[in-house]
Amino acid sequence: MFISAPQDSDGATAIYESSAASHGFVMNLTRAWAWRPDVFDGFAALRGQLTNDSTLSKRELAVMVCAAASELGDSYCCLAWGKTLAQQAGPDAAAAVIANTPAAGLTDRESALAIWARKVVSNPNATTATDVSALREAGLSEREIVEATTFVAFRLAFSTVNDALGVHPDGKLAAQVPSQVRAAARFGRAPTEA
Repeated sequence: MFISAPQDSDGATAIYESSAASHGFVMNLTRAWAWRPDVFDGFAALRGQLTNDSTLSKRELAVMVCAAASELGDSYCCLAWGKTLAQQAGPDAAAAVIANTPAAGLTDRESALAIWARKVVSNPNATTATDVSALREAGLSEREIVEATTFVAFRLAFSTVNDALGVHPDGKLAAQVPSQVRAAARFGRAPTEA
């Protein structure tokens, strides 16, 4: 990480404890966000506000994050969400989404969401009405299209902060991820020692 960890504060202690309780260790990204635990909590609350009242499934969210993160070259989110996607769809499907290759076992909706996530990350000004029509044809409603786009944009902002500040994926996280997912996420920053 390019910045030092902040001095102890109630807010930093709270997000460290939350990270350790959720993951079994304090994630590297938590150390960067500990400078502004209020903003970290705000990101989490806003994401929850979007996803808790959405019909997009956890698996669909994982597909979008893996596609968006790999398009960005963010190994951290690919490992974290690749683990989730591997649990939901299998390690080969998760690795294929990250590698941007055809993924057997994905639904038409999931495949369309992966394509859309990549377009939103790579050049949002180049999207077209035809791209949005492809989402409708895959079964997404207008509301789901807005939710998917907003979710990808949130994830892009979060990843950008982590990546720009030099936050490396956790070795402990990488050790928990299926080998297929680790092999597919060989870009961006390398994991720290486990």
